[in-house]
Amino acid sequence: MSETQNQPPKPGNYLALAIICTVCCCLPAGIVSIVYATRVNESYARGDYEMALAHSKNARTWGLVGVIAGAVFLILYMVALFGFGFMSEYWEYGGY
Repeated sequence: MSETQNQPPKPGNYLALAIICTVCCCLPAGIVSIVYATRVNESYARGDYEMALAHSKNARTWGLVGVIAGAVFLILYMVALFGFGFMSEYWEYGGY
């Protein structure tokens, strides 16, 4: 039997999620996610499946943290933009 037949399947590296997170949502979390995503392939190629799995989980976690943080920021921004925009119109014409 060859070595590759006994090796478990490669865990997902979530590189697409990391790139989308970096470009669209949250730069710091996206960069951390990209670093972990690239380490998945390196660890798996070395035969260190446990480390590859840990890097995969970290890449997914940081990618999701970035996407969620970006969505929360966008929602708060929209609330502030529209909320304060309507308030300025309200106060401009005499308040009550």
